[in-house]
Amino acid sequence: MKRDDIIQSDEHGNKAEAFEAFDDIPTNPNLGNTIGDVINRRYGRRDIMRGALAVSATTALFGTTAVIAPKQAAAMGNAEDSRYVFDELTWGNDVNHHIADGYNADILIRWGDPIFANVPEFDPQNQSAEDQKMRFGYNNDYVGFHELEPGRGILCVNHEYTNEEVMFPGLGRQDRDGFQGMTEELVNIEMAAHGGSIFEIVKGDDGKWSVVLDSPYNRRITADDTQMTFSGPAAGHARMQTSADPAGMNVIGTINNCAGGMTPWGTYLMAEENFHGYFWTDVVDGDGDPDVSAQAEAESMRRYGTPGRWYAWGQYHDRFNIDVEPNEPNRFGWIVEVDPTDPTSTPVKHTAMGRFRHEGAESTVAGDGRVVLYSGDDNRFDYVYKFVTAGTVSDDKAANMQLFSEGTLYVARYNDDGTYEWMPLVHGEGPLTAENGFDSQADVMIDTRLAADLLGATPMDRPEDIEPRGDGAVFVMLTNNSRRTAEQVDAVNPRPESNFGHILQMNEDGGDHAATSGTWDILVQCGDPNIAEVGAVWNPETSENGWFGSPDNCALDDNGRLWISTDQGSGWGRTGKSDGLYSLETEGDLRGHSKLFFRCPVGGELCGPYFADNSETLFLAVQHPGTDGTRDFAGFERNSTFEDPATRWPDFAEGMPPRPSVVVVTKEGVVRSRSDLLCSKTNGLATRGAVFRSRGGVT
Repeated sequence: MKRDDIIQSDEHGNKAEAFEAFDDIPTNPNLGNTIGDVINRRYGRRDIMRGALAVSATTALFGTTAVIAPKQAAAMGNAEDSRYVFDELTWGNDVNHHIADGYNADILIRWGDPIFANVPEFDPQNQSAEDQKMRFGYNNDYVGFHELEPGRGILCVNHEYTNEEVMFPGLGRQDRDGFQGMTEELVNIEMAAHGGSIFEIVKGDDGKWSVVLDSPYNRRITADDTQMTFSGPAAGHARMQTSADPAGMNVIGTINNCAGGMTPWGTYLMAEENFHGYFWTDVVDGDGDPDVSAQAEAESMRRYGTPGRWYAWGQYHDRFNIDVEPNEPNRFGWIVEVDPTDPTSTPVKHTAMGRFRHEGAESTVAGDGRVVLYSGDDNRFDYVYKFVTAGTVSDDKAANMQLFSEGTLYVARYNDDGTYEWMPLVHGEGPLTAENGFDSQADVMIDTRLAADLLGATPMDRPEDIEPRGDGAVFVMLTNNSRRTAEQVDAVNPRPESNFGHILQMNEDGGDHAATSGTWDILVQCGDPNIAEVGAVWNPETSENGWFGSPDNCALDDNGRLWISTDQGSGWGRTGKSDGLYSLETEGDLRGHSKLFFRCPVGGELCGPYFADNSETLFLAVQHPGTDGTRDFAGFERNSTFEDPATRWPDFAEGMPPRPSVVVVTKEGVVRSRSDLLCSKTNGLATRGAVFRSRGGVT
């Protein structure tokens, strides 16, 4: 999930993709023992390079390693039962979205749609910050659902970033043009379009979902006016204090909210990812790059890539200018907890869970009642983390909302023998002492990356979403890393082998998510299995349509099957496939077998996915349609603008730009209204007949 990749041209004017998105530039100096090194040592390079049809590779990578609980094993059935029953979608890339036959994919809400009553229809030619705060925000990413009763609930959606080139008339891509067209009003609209949207939805008699505009739950969270507070060890620390908040206890807004999570007690977690990109400085070096050498926070800023200067916010708002407020970046990069059932509540940034570019915030309850939350640090050569609460979950929601204020944050180190260990990030233990710059636990949490470096964590290939399963299995999306094998790149072979990413399966010891060690294995190595040098490894039954690149978000269905959305950025030209949703087997003879279920319109990235409504509903989010890689879109072959986009999805109306949207997936011919669901619940049948949970897979 990133800004569009940088376009470069040679001396003859021929374009070339640099494939180095702003959020992908590595900042980790400790690259002596990366996960690629571990994989190559464990399996052997030549075995991996043979591709999906290599018997030795499939045997090594597709042996079932997870310990499955009896109930779950029974639900999965045997290998023959677990074959998918939907007809696989054909890969491709065009102006519209597509879904497998037998399913509906309806637009629920689009950027600019009202989420409050008495708000007029959206007019992209007449935008304002105050108007945007009444509407669904931009670039919808994580989607979560809190059920109020069958057929009625609250949808929680993150808004990651904005694309001004297709959002505002007459601008084009501003970060490539010195922000010459940006004004304070446009900046304020961008800030209002960030954050999150919370709103009630209901299922009608026709089985379709719609927004309840007059619901008391509806709420916009923005970057410029939502008051938040801090909890945990860094709350109130001197490094959190600013001129506007001398106590270091409160902050306005949240930014770059990527993947997230829903807690067992029904709150909504917003992960702050690429926060560094929003900060500004007027001090640059000889190359025109930000120069932080004179900053007291220089080492920390370099490790986090701050300031990124992706946006012009710091030109109009001092808190985003590190020359004025050098501590403000320390107030971002956290996980934010929001109570969707109380629109008057104050969101909390939990500092005990560490500060980094959080991708995802998925949690589960360990056997002893403690809550365990997994999160990736989405940067090349950064780390996998988990947090284990000190307290245990109860039926007291208010008490549960304090759990993330105290506990232990761990970072993973992977070993060559297929084991791993979770190393605690605790002040005073090992190298995390004053001698190394850590005077307190607050310093460890503010500079989590620097602390993990000292512990010798394993640098990973862009860890993104991480999904725990009830049996102790954990699935880690490793999106890509073009710098992993740079020594193999030459003029005629410009693509490193890690362009397409892979998926790691971890199995916590004893099936206990609170364990401090376990075993790991590779579920799949992504990319085209027909090109040996790519090194892709899939189940041999995976078709041409089923393989994918750059796994990003994920979810588990009721059968323990993994559903994966992809984020290739502008690099989709390397595969020819648009981003989409794939169903992936994780157990038995079909382990590593993937099938394409949904694909995005050109330039769009798929986010979510989220199963709800007893798995009868699947929510998907399509962000930045019509932007990424449109120079590779046959027949268009140029950058999109507001006036001239590669697609006008989903409206296809003249004058309406492409609009990020949430899509609702349901099965054709299955119409279960809210009244039907309430009746089923009354008769104890609410969990039967779920669309996504038969023994045969999706039915």
